[in-house]
Amino acid sequence: MIPRIFVSGLLAMAVLGTVSTTAMAAKGFVQDAEFYVLKAQHGEKWAQEDKELDKRLAELEKKFGTPPNLIHIMWDDTAFGDIGMPGIQKVRGFETPQMNKLAEEGILFTRMYTEVGCTPSRAAAVTGRLAIRSGMYNIGMLLEMHGMGAEEVTLAEVLSEKGYATAFHGKWHLGDIEESYPHNQGFDEAFFTGYNQILSLNTVEAEQGNASMGLQESILPDDPYKLDDTFITKDWIQIAEGTKGGDTRQWRDNTLDTYEAIDPEAQKRTLEFIERNAKAGKPFYIANWPMMSSFLPIRPKNCSVARSMLQDGLQCNVDPFVGQVMDKLKELGIAENTLVIIMADNGPMSHNSPPGTGFAETIFRGGKGDFLEGGVRVPAMAWWPGMIEEGQVVGDMIHITDLFTTFARLGGALDEIPTDRVIDGIDQTALLLNGDTHSRRDYTFTYAGPTLGAIVKGNYKRHMISPDPVGEASGIPAAFYFLPGDPREKMPVMTQMIHMKSPFNRMKLRHDLWKSKYPDSKEKHGVPWTGISNASQDVKDLAKPRIDASDLPFDPLEYVEHLDQLPFDPDMDPGLGN
Repeated sequence: MIPRIFVSGLLAMAVLGTVSTTAMAAKGFVQDAEFYVLKAQHGEKWAQEDKELDKRLAELEKKFGTPPNLIHIMWDDTAFGDIGMPGIQKVRGFETPQMNKLAEEGILFTRMYTEVGCTPSRAAAVTGRLAIRSGMYNIGMLLEMHGMGAEEVTLAEVLSEKGYATAFHGKWHLGDIEESYPHNQGFDEAFFTGYNQILSLNTVEAEQGNASMGLQESILPDDPYKLDDTFITKDWIQIAEGTKGGDTRQWRDNTLDTYEAIDPEAQKRTLEFIERNAKAGKPFYIANWPMMSSFLPIRPKNCSVARSMLQDGLQCNVDPFVGQVMDKLKELGIAENTLVIIMADNGPMSHNSPPGTGFAETIFRGGKGDFLEGGVRVPAMAWWPGMIEEGQVVGDMIHITDLFTTFARLGGALDEIPTDRVIDGIDQTALLLNGDTHSRRDYTFTYAGPTLGAIVKGNYKRHMISPDPVGEASGIPAAFYFLPGDPREKMPVMTQMIHMKSPFNRMKLRHDLWKSKYPDSKEKHGVPWTGISNASQDVKDLAKPRIDASDLPFDPLEYVEHLDQLPFDPDMDPGLGN
């Protein structure tokens, strides 16, 4: 008699062996191990589905003469339920009629997962890879001296190979080194910020309003105790513009007026880009990621009943723009040939938001920086008249990386996806066109910085580490949850889910083995804001220390090459929301 434990081991190895063999033999790009487990079970059904989907897409392309246009609008830090659900909006004191209309005429997703913060989610969206794989898991702050590496292949690059016009307008947040600029990452044109939402704090007005410290020393009294004149930066680029293979320029100055002009300018450029390419008969992909509004309390808008930054920004900035996009597509006669995805990049900044900003949990616990559902489960909608059935509320799981692969499939560009790395995104065309229960994903891996924080499989979730110091102190740092019965992840269960430990362990093992075969990239570092044709002298001086280097026994810029060796400690980075 063969011992039962030995049989179990053989079965586990068989699963792992099947995954490895299948992946190696698979034509095209490599996906995470867990996808192959699903494909082994559902591959035949999916193949039949794909034949029907291809037929519908071919008919659409014959009608319009081009593959579909693709628009991705993504804003900041919004809790699930804040968009698309009028009842919750009544309670919260604001409204988004245009975005709600988009949901009513398309799909409202209830399980759109993202990464834990701005930079990771944005990297995941354009590469189709978890941010841990590209080294973009840190949220970029002022003069971060890092960014997305040139070796990453973006959706813009993939679609450009198939004749798409591509544009990026808004909050890029993927770095301040030259190779990370969006027009150096495949976009034909770019109007972009290198850093985060809180650019409004990096202004004279912020210093005057005591909203920031030390950034504008010129307006402060002389400090007789200050010795190091190199400690705080003297200048930076707030917003830049550029074209693929062309010039990169700073746009305007670093005032609050400039900050508040970014979104209107980005919206104007997006609408012009749509019209220009529609009239030229050229398919297009555009990412418009709004800045949304200012954190400064000295300029209240008070356009919503909520009288808060987030709600005012959603109601009076993002929502009208979404309506303008839909109207423009209808006016040009290309709405039926255009997929629009709108969503938040992560949950609300509920831990450390300034007073009056309006960030708050709704249904789920947690916020920005958390691997709790409130941090990574966001409002999201899809609109495609004539292709997506109206009025759907979808319970299927979808992940932000899936946009990369789905857009590539719709653009006929799957063969342009690189094959030397793991692509986490899954083609979700079937979910869009066939509706609920047609997702090809039932799992997510969520990282907190470089550490795996949680795994979701179906309705079950396992915390791999504890988000709660009390939990850590109890000696039970990880826990299991049944999400429909406990959406706020407050009641971990053990005895009822003791049989879940091994399946989750096997998932992690497969995931880790695949990571060992396809190692993660490290953060890319360098001197910030090089290649700006109209840069100020202060910006140019970032490339050379403002001191006599001959008096130093080291290179003062050498540390830039070693930033990735510094320990990642979320407790030391309040920007993560921990």
